[in-house]
Amino acid sequence: MAQSFTGIDEVVHAVGTQLGETEWLEITQEQVNTFADATGDHQWIHVDVERAKKGPYGGTIAHGYLTLSLIARFGDELFSISGVTAKLNYGVNKVRFPAPVPVGSRVRASASISNTAETPAGVQVSLNWVIELENSTKPACVAETVVLLVP
Repeated sequence: MAQSFTGIDEVVHAVGTQLGETEWLEITQEQVNTFADATGDHQWIHVDVERAKKGPYGGTIAHGYLTLSLIARFGDELFSISGVTAKLNYGVNKVRFPAPVPVGSRVRASASISNTAETPAGVQVSLNWVIELENSTKPACVAETVVLLVP
């Protein structure tokens, strides 16, 4: 269940709060192919199923940036903020992809609010994300993202 915040002040006071975990999401070849089409990244390890069977992972894997982009989807599952004009992606401070995501595997995310900073445009909220790969000791992605909350 998503955690709800009413206004920027509640978010500022929630630094250190763990926002929970999302549901598991299966990564499909269709998602990977669509992402490849959107980005122009048609590297064989992502889209050539037959060639990838003989590759280092025994099949196709999701693009790292596809995995990272799921944060937008997972964020809506973990939290909501009312009383703001806009919630804008401000950027990523750090991102790593410790484990590949094989097509057909499942991922889920957890996040925590690590910091806030007032700016003339609003409040920047830093979130620490871990995208877990089912049945793996390593996460698929760890990232620190920044969201700008506009009053």
